[in-house]
Amino acid sequence: MAYEKRPIPTRPPLPPPPKLLTIAGSDSGGAAGLQADLRAWAVLEAYGMSVITAVTAQNSLAVNAIQFMPPDFIAAQLQAVLSDYGAAAVKTGFLGRVAAIEVVAAGLRQFNPPFLVIDPVLVNHKGAAMFDTAVAAAYLGHLFPLADLLTPNPAEAALLLNMDIHCLADGETAVRRLHDLGPKTILLKRLPAGGRLVDLFFDGALCHRLPTAKIQTGNTHGSGDVFSAAVCAYLARGDEMETAVRHAQTFTAKAIQASANWPFSQGHGPIWPQA
Repeated sequence: MAYEKRPIPTRPPLPPPPKLLTIAGSDSGGAAGLQADLRAWAVLEAYGMSVITAVTAQNSLAVNAIQFMPPDFIAAQLQAVLSDYGAAAVKTGFLGRVAAIEVVAAGLRQFNPPFLVIDPVLVNHKGAAMFDTAVAAAYLGHLFPLADLLTPNPAEAALLLNMDIHCLADGETAVRRLHDLGPKTILLKRLPAGGRLVDLFFDGALCHRLPTAKIQTGNTHGSGDVFSAAVCAYLARGDEMETAVRHAQTFTAKAIQASANWPFSQGHGPIWPQA
């Protein structure tokens, strides 16, 4: 019996996804760093690229060792990616050394991506400073003037400004002072306010209070990385900055809720981004 050959149905080609670049450290536990950024971007249907600034030996309990990449190798990665692929948006995460900040800033000035989100990783999950004051000064001098959005948590903002941040009024003072240092907009993340959390977004004129539910879980490792990564993805889709921040806040809250009850590790467990 002869069978008729039927043509394989064709579909119109998919448009290319937006290309996004993270300049960050590698988390061997997969919860934070560039792994968290790439995972979030995959869920948000973006093409993720990376420039690795450091490789860590870490888990949910501690960072046991760090191997920093040589500055010239960081520069070579940045040159290779942006000279060929380009990027619709770029974010920085763990940089950790003055020389790394300097070469990253030089590369970003050269290629001038449409959007730059700076997540100033300066403290550990307990809020303690990880580096000497020269690193914070390098952020101020080299990266802040380039930033479309700066996304510190309260401990990082307090370190950068040498001030205490305990309440919303302190936070609103802080975002204005941070804006005066050069970034176009500021997102101060996860300020406690009663039984909830508030993210403060300062657009250069107004300070917007963006409340979010406080989810009772220790599994929040990588939440700051995912938040800033999601902002990049929404900006690349064409959202205005405030809209991108609001969408990223919702995306991050959903990711925290998804893994809130996981008995995943012995310590500070990961979040799980959802479509």
